[in-house]
Amino acid sequence: MTTIDHIRNFAIIAHIDHGKSTIADRIIHRCGGLTEREMKAQVLDSMDIERERGITIKAQTVKLNYKSKNGKEYILNIIDTPGHVDFSYEVSRSLYACEGSILIVDSTQGVEAQTLANVYQALDINHEIIPVLNKIDLPASDLERTKKQIEDVIGIETQNAIPCSGKTGEGIDNILEQIISQLPGPEGNLDQDLKCLLVDSWYDTYLGVVILVRVINGKITKNMKIKMLSTNQDYVVEKVGLFTPKPKDVSELNSGEIGFITTGIKVLSDTKVGDTICDASRPKVEALPGFKPSKPVVFCGLFPVDSSEYQKLKDGLAKLQLNDASFSYEAESSSALGLGFRCGFLGLLHLEIITERLEREFDVNLLTTTPGVVYKVKLNNGEIKDLQNPSSLPDPTFIQSIEEPWIKATIITPDNYLGSIIKLCQDKRGIQTNLSYSGTRAVVTYKLPLNEVVFDFNDRIKSMTSGYASFDYEILEHREGELVKLSILVNGEPVDALAMMIHKDFAQKTGREVCEKLKDLIPRHNFMIPIQAAIGGKIIARETIKGFKKDVLTKIHGGGATDRKRKLLEKQKKGKARSKQFGRVEIPQEAFIGVLKISKEK
Repeated sequence: MTTIDHIRNFAIIAHIDHGKSTIADRIIHRCGGLTEREMKAQVLDSMDIERERGITIKAQTVKLNYKSKNGKEYILNIIDTPGHVDFSYEVSRSLYACEGSILIVDSTQGVEAQTLANVYQALDINHEIIPVLNKIDLPASDLERTKKQIEDVIGIETQNAIPCSGKTGEGIDNILEQIISQLPGPEGNLDQDLKCLLVDSWYDTYLGVVILVRVINGKITKNMKIKMLSTNQDYVVEKVGLFTPKPKDVSELNSGEIGFITTGIKVLSDTKVGDTICDASRPKVEALPGFKPSKPVVFCGLFPVDSSEYQKLKDGLAKLQLNDASFSYEAESSSALGLGFRCGFLGLLHLEIITERLEREFDVNLLTTTPGVVYKVKLNNGEIKDLQNPSSLPDPTFIQSIEEPWIKATIITPDNYLGSIIKLCQDKRGIQTNLSYSGTRAVVTYKLPLNEVVFDFNDRIKSMTSGYASFDYEILEHREGELVKLSILVNGEPVDALAMMIHKDFAQKTGREVCEKLKDLIPRHNFMIPIQAAIGGKIIARETIKGFKKDVLTKIHGGGATDRKRKLLEKQKKGKARSKQFGRVEIPQEAFIGVLKISKEK
């Protein structure tokens, strides 16, 4: 049995596309975790969507055996983490299960925004960090510049930074030796009562809920009775195992090890990430600090294009939630779009991934309403309500104030694009808090309202800097703002799916743009259709779709304005007034999609 001193638990952290999963592949291959025939690119990315987009969404673990140059056998537990800002909660809980981190920086691109965010998370929990400079096989690689950036921007030593290439495998042996010599072994005591950290959980069709655990003290064995401290529920361990990276059953997990257990739990909500697991016969252990549950920050409505697919969408959402507890949904109905769901996401990429999986895995054609954030509405009686859907805003006379979420945004950009980045941030109501330089790259920090960022901010930063800038954010607080609800009325009827919360300075411009867009997209009817944008009872913009006009006078020949002609025109006028009163305006799906694209085109 390997002693606790010979175990190394570490996470791999980096910005998107800097080579985390590729280096994990090389380490697995070098340690013999998989044979040559079983190896494939991004071996730890199990979902098709992760492979296609080349991103990691779920953190994955693997246990490897490594024989060091000093002849000793070691156990390496790797956690490969996501790089995208939307999945930073995956990173934070992975880091808690480890003692050290490998920081991978692309030597052709240098330090990026998400590199900073992930390193600071690791430093906050006192991780030992090994810097690795990847992609040295590329001609654009510049090791000295990258080292200087790491020292200037992050502030960690780089004299022992390891140059390597995930593609060719160069430098992988050095990384493994540094892991053994630089990273501390786990602290823990095999003789104490069982104490485990619940790192992650997911649903398996055959096994029920699978729980990923990091054993702190004691050991966990098959058929043992365990207790979850947060729910106070007892369960019997049915299966104990490790990922090598293939699942492998074992009889026990000892202190310092990371592995999985199954206990016959059927519902994911019974396993709270960050919970403490102990022996049911000795429950007097101190609970671990755990971590804050992830909260959805972006909300939008998902509606089936064909209303007969509602049940299919409902089943799809329920199945997706089994493996992604950070995503929430509740039923809602819209007069314009029918029955659907109001869903909460961690960010726009998360929203994109969920909608793509629904369309691909469950074959549902979806319509997505405008993404919005959670506002806090303070009423005159002192009550505070969370507002996710603008159409459910209380009467303005009852409202004392509306608060919106603000973020701290870090943008790293080549300095020749800095002017356009600053202008964009100011247009979005941003407040600059810091600006520093590392060589020719600027690191600028802004406080921004999340509502302004959530739709197209990242896309615009990428397009205006030819893809060279990177952006990362963290939620700060809710602040009071001059926010209003912009309602869109078609033929005098409010269209709840198009209602939005907006800063009053931008309301008129946006209202006008939405009306103009709808005028082009809603087909003409037999009667005139007014399209209006309103704040409360005040109309701030209007467009009119002219009705078809049938020439009722063609069958009357000659003569001037006779009584007969006048009667026919009066009759037509009454008919139009009647059809306007009772006629329903069908708003086509393209109209909703067109309005959603307005912000992106601006």
